[in-house]
Amino acid sequence: MKKLLVAGLALLLSYQLNAQEYVPSASNLKQREWFSNARFGLFIHWGPFSIPGSGEWVMNERKLTVHNYTNLKDFFNPREFNAAEWVSMAKNAGMKYITLITRHHDGFSMWDTRYSDFNIMNTPYKKDIVKMMADECHKQGIKLYL
Repeated sequence: MKKLLVAGLALLLSYQLNAQEYVPSASNLKQREWFSNARFGLFIHWGPFSIPGSGEWVMNERKLTVHNYTNLKDFFNPREFNAAEWVSMAKNAGMKYITLITRHHDGFSMWDTRYSDFNIMNTPYKKDIVKMMADECHKQGIKLYL
């Protein structure tokens, strides 16, 4: 037990000795300042977890199996989604930016990715929402954060 405590203390001390203070770059500081001054924006946090209407922790709260949870993608079909309307609404409200959660902790990707089958292209919708939002934000001149 004593050896374990000594090893743990040594590990903790070595971590402290190697820790470095974060010093943001001039570019990062400029971006932070812009974001802080923008003050009003839209966060879009949405995906298959929206279907049961219980929020992003639905798997945990309703004790869903991984199989049943991942099958929600088979029902995720936001056919009325319109990037132009969403971006226009945000801009007309005076928002300066949109933050789109492109992949949540559940691993579902809102874009066409080859790294996982758990993505928007394997839903009935089959359209890259991230690309549509990026294109529309660029067109309407509003910042998009991913």
